[in-house]
Amino acid sequence: MHGTSQFTLDFGDIGIGDHARVGGKNASLGELFRALGPQGVGVVDGFAVTADAYQHVLEQGRLRETLRRLLSGLDAADLDALAQRAASARAAVLGTPMPAAVEDAVRAAYDALLRRLGREPELAVRSSATLEDLPEASFAGAAETFLNVHGADALVDAVHRCWASLFTDRAISYRARLGHEQLDAALSVGVMPMIRSDLGSSGVMFTLDPDSGFRSAVVVTGAYGLGVAVVQGLVVPDEWIVFKPALLRGARAIIGRRLGSKEVRTRYADGGGTRHEPTPEADRRRYSLEDDEVLTLARWACLVEAHYSRLAGRPQPMDLEWARDGVSGELFLVQARPETVHSTRPSTAIAETHRLRERPGPPLVTGQAIGERIAAGRVRVVPDISALPCVQPGDVLVAPSTDPDWEPAMRRVVAIVTDQGGRTAHAAIVSRELGLSCVVGTGDATRVLRDGQEVTVCCAEGPVGRVYEGRLPVETERFSASSVPRTRTALMLIVGDPSRAFAHAAIPNAGVGLARLEFIIASHIGIHPLALVRYPRLRDREAIDEIARRIGDEDPRSYFTRRLAEGIARIAAAFHPKPVVVRTTDFKSNEYAELVGGREFEPDEANPMLGLRGASRYYDDRYADAFALECRALVHVRGELGLTNVKVMIPFCRTVEEARRVIALMAAHGLRQGEAGLEVYGMCELPANVILADEFLSVFDGYSIGSNDLTQLVLGLDRDSTGVAHLFDERDPAVRRMVRQAIRAARRAGKPIGICGQAPSDHPDFAAWLVECGITSIAVTPDALLRTAQLVAEAERSIQAPAAAPRRRAPDGAPARDGGRPPRRRRAMRDGSAAARGAP
Repeated sequence: MHGTSQFTLDFGDIGIGDHARVGGKNASLGELFRALGPQGVGVVDGFAVTADAYQHVLEQGRLRETLRRLLSGLDAADLDALAQRAASARAAVLGTPMPAAVEDAVRAAYDALLRRLGREPELAVRSSATLEDLPEASFAGAAETFLNVHGADALVDAVHRCWASLFTDRAISYRARLGHEQLDAALSVGVMPMIRSDLGSSGVMFTLDPDSGFRSAVVVTGAYGLGVAVVQGLVVPDEWIVFKPALLRGARAIIGRRLGSKEVRTRYADGGGTRHEPTPEADRRRYSLEDDEVLTLARWACLVEAHYSRLAGRPQPMDLEWARDGVSGELFLVQARPETVHSTRPSTAIAETHRLRERPGPPLVTGQAIGERIAAGRVRVVPDISALPCVQPGDVLVAPSTDPDWEPAMRRVVAIVTDQGGRTAHAAIVSRELGLSCVVGTGDATRVLRDGQEVTVCCAEGPVGRVYEGRLPVETERFSASSVPRTRTALMLIVGDPSRAFAHAAIPNAGVGLARLEFIIASHIGIHPLALVRYPRLRDREAIDEIARRIGDEDPRSYFTRRLAEGIARIAAAFHPKPVVVRTTDFKSNEYAELVGGREFEPDEANPMLGLRGASRYYDDRYADAFALECRALVHVRGELGLTNVKVMIPFCRTVEEARRVIALMAAHGLRQGEAGLEVYGMCELPANVILADEFLSVFDGYSIGSNDLTQLVLGLDRDSTGVAHLFDERDPAVRRMVRQAIRAARRAGKPIGICGQAPSDHPDFAAWLVECGITSIAVTPDALLRTAQLVAEAERSIQAPAAAPRRRAPDGAPARDGGRPPRRRRAMRDGSAAARGAP
C-alpha cells in the first residue's frame, strides 16, 4: 500500500468496490491503475480525497443544515429559483473553512505523490461524486474539474471548489431529474499529474457505436489540445471506427474515419488554468492520431470493457477518455465509466425507422446527425448561458455549443442544433440520453435560424443531419424480433449508406442482398478513380486542386482503396457474420462523368444505359486500372480484416465469355472464386442472362434478379422517359415469364437466386408470386422489410395449404408453382446466418 488516511487514498489502494468512498470516477481510475496498468494499459498514478473528507466539511459550522434548508422544496424546472439557490449553496460551501485534519491529509498525499513521481507536475483536480458513473446514469460533467493546478496551496483551493461544484445548477437538476435527494450525493476529489495533451491530443472513446448501440465497434474521437474542447463540443473532432472482432484477431481493423475541422485547441494559460486558441491550419488538415495509436487505444478499450464486464457479470460497454502527451508521445486513459444509454436497454429493445412522409425543400442548415430521430418545434437561439431562461418546453435549442451547465434547459426541448461539436460532444451525449434529435457541427445555425421559426430537425437521412423549414409529417415504423415473422425465404436488406449500416443491422434480417459500390464511391470518395490513378497529370486544373484538397498528403490510389474498403467494411462488419453481397461498380458513363475529374475519362454516349457499364468496363483498357483498385479494396476487406461474409456480385454481364473473363481478372487481382469461401454472383438483368441462365450459372455461384433493368430491356423502354414511363411494370406477363425462367434455372443448378429490385417493396402481389416461384431471397429497403416479411409469411402459408386445393395459374399462363416444395437447402435460411447460403 502506498499509504492511506481517513481522508485520502492512493490510486494503488482503490478498486471499483470503493465507489461509495471515492466516487465513480476515482473508483474507475483506481481500478484501471491497479488491475489494467500491469497489462500495459496507460494509466497515471494519483490519489483521491475521499468522500469522508467532504462529509467532515459538512459537519463544520452546521453546513449540512444550511444546505438542506436552501434546497428544500426546490423545483428544478424553475430555472431562476434553481440558479439563486444553487449560488447560495456554493457560497455556503466555499464560506466554510477546510478542516485542518483534511488539509493536512491532502498536503501529505500530495508530498507522497511527488516522491513517487520524482518531480513536481501540473495537476488535474477532478470531482468524483458518489452518484457519478453509475451503470444507470453517468452524471458526466455535473461537477467541476480544474486543470493546470500548480503547488500545494492551489491544490487545496481546487479541492474546496470541487466540493462547492456539487451544487452547480446542472448537478442539482440532474439529481432532481433522476429522483435523488440532494444531500444523498457526496463528493470525492481525484488528484493526478497532468498529461501534456495541451501539446498533444485527447478525446473520447466508446466501446459501442454511441448512436446505434452496435456492440462490435470501438469509436474513437480526438482533437488537438486538452480534452475539454471535445467533451464540451467546441470542435468537430476526428473520428475513427474500429471493428472489435477483427482487431482482436490482430487485424488493423479501422473500418471508418472522418477528418474533423478541429476549430480550436485548449492549452495551458500563463499562471495556471487553460485557454482556447485557434488550431493551426496545418493541424486542422491532418488527423490528431496516427493509425497505430488509434489501434492501441481501441485494444485498451477492449481490455477495459472485458474487465468491467467480468466485474459486472454481464456485458458492460464503456465510455472512456484518453490523452496523448505531446512531450513524451505516450498514450493514457484518464477516465472510464459505464456507457449509460444503450447498455441499460433490454436486448429485446425495439428498433425504429423514421422517415419524412413528403419530400422537403432544401435544408436551412446541415451538420452531423446524432441518432436517427426526427423532431419539430420552434427555434430558440441561445447565444450563451444567460439566455437559457428563455427556453420553453417543445423548443428547438440552437446554440454555438453546450456544456453541462445547460442541462436543466436541454431536458425541456425536443431537439438540439449546434454550430460546433461532434458525436462525442456534450450536446450529442445528452441528446442520446434524453432521446432528442440533434444536429451538431452545422457551422452557422445560430446565424441562419431565427427565434420562433418552425423547423423540423431530421437525423434520419444518413450521416448528414438537416434542419428543414416548417413542421413536416413523419412516419415511424417499429421493429422487434417478435414482430417480424420467420420465413423460409431469406429476407435481406438493400444497404447503400455505410454510415447507417449499424442501425439497419438491428432490424431482423438475413444479411445484405445488395450493397452498391457506386453509392460508396459517390458519397464517400466523390472522385473518379482514373482521376486518382492519373493525378496530378490531369488537364482539369480545378479537378487537380479539388483532389489535392481532399486527399492531402495521402497517395491517390491508396486514398481510393482505403475509403472504398472502409465503406465496404463498415457494412460487412455491421451484419457480420451474415452474408453481405457487394455489387461491383455499375456507373453509367454520364454518372461517372459527374465525379471530380470524371469528364476527362468518360465518353459522351447517346444511350448510357446500353453503353459502357458494368462488366464491360472491368477489362476495357480505358478502365482496367480503376477495376484493379476496386478489387484491391475487396481483397483488404476479406483478407486483412477477415470479413469473409462479403460476397461479390457482377452487374450487367452481357455474355458468358465476358463472365469468365471478369472472373479471371478478379483472380489476377487476388479475388479468387472459392478461396476463403469467396462466392461470385451475377446480376440477372438482361434477357441474355435468362435465356442462357444455365451457362451463366456454370460460371457464377448464384444469381440476383435486377428487376428494374430486366423490365426495361424486356419491354424495350426507358422508365425515365415520360412518353413511355407508364408502361414500366415488373408485373407484366413477359417480365414474369423471364423471372420464372431464371428461378427455374437456378433451382436446376442447385444455386441460390434472389431479387434486389424495387418490385417486391412496391408490389405486395409480386412479392407473394416470387415466393410461389421458389425465390431463395428477397432484398428490400429497411423501411419495407416488415411489410414484405408479413406478405412472404402469408404466401408461404398459402403454399403449404392442403394438396386438394385447386391449383392456380400465373398470369403468364405457367403453373403458379414448379411442383413440389422449394429445394431443401433453401430452408436452411431460417437462421439468417452466413453459413446458410441465402445470398443474394
